[in-house]
Amino acid sequence: MINQLNERIVRVLLAAAALLVFSLSFLVVADVIGRVVFSSPVKGTPEIVSMSIVIICFLLAGYAVQSGGMLYADIFVGLIGKRGPLISSLLSGLLGAAFFALIVWGSFEPALHAWTSGEFEGEGALRIPVWPARFVVMFGAFLVVIIYLNQALASALALIRGAPPAVQQNQSTHGL
Repeated sequence: MINQLNERIVRVLLAAAALLVFSLSFLVVADVIGRVVFSSPVKGTPEIVSMSIVIICFLLAGYAVQSGGMLYADIFVGLIGKRGPLISSLLSGLLGAAFFALIVWGSFEPALHAWTSGEFEGEGALRIPVWPARFVVMFGAFLVVIIYLNQALASALALIRGAPPAVQQNQSTHGL
């Protein structure tokens, strides 16, 4: 059940990131045309683009992990032996979860501060609030923690049972 829910959430976030990238392309084109043709750029474009890049990265993080799109170096895994892929998957799941849990923990206070203080990016005509980006970072990192823990659990169970986890099949296609 958690896998299905994660998959749906990841797909929705993937679509949202694609829509955001598509929208940003129009903004950047309008900004360039405004600069060149009318000598008047679209106000706030650099701020919107810089915030959007962070948002896009963390909207896509869950998809990158769940689809097996993260780097996987089989040369090191092969040195461990037959159980190397399972051990590698378990360790990478635990380490990945720990890393992204630190991002969630470190993002909590700045996100609340951005929300309560009305923190913004940019000066003048257009001021972009910072809190949406900070909360997307927290949510995206939290989703990745869940995905990594799920992969680590699947690998641990496979190690106990002696069967390869489904996660491993995705990763092996992206090996170095």
